[in-house]
Amino acid sequence: MTVAQRRTLAVLSSAQITGGVGVAVGLSFSSLTVEALSGSTALSGLAGTATVLGAAVLALPTARSSGRGGRRAGLTLAYGCALFGCLIAVLAISVGSWQLLLGGLVLFGGASAGNLAARYSATDLSPPGHAARHLSLVVWASTIGAVAGPNLAGPAERLSDALGLARSNGPFLLAAAAFTIVLAVVVLALRPDPLLLARSVAGTAGPRTTGPGPTGPTGPTGPRTAGSETAGSAAAGKAGGTLRTAWRVLRGAPAARRALAAIAVSHTAMVSIMTMTPVHLSHGGATYTVIGIVISLHIAGMYVLSPVVGWLADRAGRVRVLVLGMGLLLTAAVLAGGAGAHGVTQVTTGLTLLGLGWSCGLIAGSAMLTEAAPLEHRPAVQGLSDMLMNACGATGTVVAGVIAGGLSYGVLGGAVAVMTGATGVWLALRGR
Repeated sequence: MTVAQRRTLAVLSSAQITGGVGVAVGLSFSSLTVEALSGSTALSGLAGTATVLGAAVLALPTARSSGRGGRRAGLTLAYGCALFGCLIAVLAISVGSWQLLLGGLVLFGGASAGNLAARYSATDLSPPGHAARHLSLVVWASTIGAVAGPNLAGPAERLSDALGLARSNGPFLLAAAAFTIVLAVVVLALRPDPLLLARSVAGTAGPRTTGPGPTGPTGPTGPRTAGSETAGSAAAGKAGGTLRTAWRVLRGAPAARRALAAIAVSHTAMVSIMTMTPVHLSHGGATYTVIGIVISLHIAGMYVLSPVVGWLADRAGRVRVLVLGMGLLLTAAVLAGGAGAHGVTQVTTGLTLLGLGWSCGLIAGSAMLTEAAPLEHRPAVQGLSDMLMNACGATGTVVAGVIAGGLSYGVLGGAVAVMTGATGVWLALRGR
């Protein structure tokens, strides 16, 4: 691993930890704040929808900025929008407008877009066969922020009191501070820009293979030359990370299409079951404490073992880990869906496996997508993937609510099992 890549991973991991704090503390209390301002429990669910929608909408602008000006430009745009969204949220709470708060939460979704884009930034300078490992380290770093964020709500509320603001402003003030720190870290420390450096070196030393796969991916090689980032800016300006570019690349890259589909299915499966599990358990009389433990173990499954998943994806191959992930998601759906409202232990096991299956899909799929796309067009393809991933997640929450409410939680589990099982078979056959 080069010095530039070690520095990149350290900077991105630091940004993920701090950004994770902002995302977690903001999301944890946004629905409660919308409910308090609107007086409607039904409207409180729009908080999560607005944030996911914002992440989907801002994925492509983030990718376009990365394609033109490097990763630093893309991440600055994403976290800058999130910071602006926090300020709008503070204003909305001060004037008592839940509509304005939802508008702020759409921009707040830029933080999720930035966190997702950061994982791809970790792969630009990865040596051959290490893309999944490096990507997984950045994904793992977000665990720290996700766990620490909600626990800082108390101090944040005291800060609001000290400033003479409503206590519900506290989480958004803390999130604003976190995103300000992230912006400073990205702007000042993410140098050299990994994407611009990779493009510059690839342009001077020629392409090389960066990992396994039938598509013959290319990447940086050769010595890191002084002034290469400036040279890379010209290449970045020509990249034009647009939606049309992404679709054009996907048409000629079957491996990229398979990776994109695997990411979307993994995320849809995870979000669908995870969203309805608290409701299912509450029908059986489970307390908030029990539900919190189940969700915590689910989140642990998503992130804690991500470095192991990354190592396995590099050693065993992307497709094998994707198929494993679909198998885990299928098993999770059957376990959770087959458990009654009182089957807390079975549901907990299912939710933990659900998180681990999602981790396999995200990490192996992201590495496979990166390697299958040409270096100059990677931001566009990666941005399209993140947009579709969040759009599928938002759709999954709506459809899951309809299925679980109109039929049952068990039917939802069966539907997810069919979807993931079919995708796993398709990946296995196409991978051969």
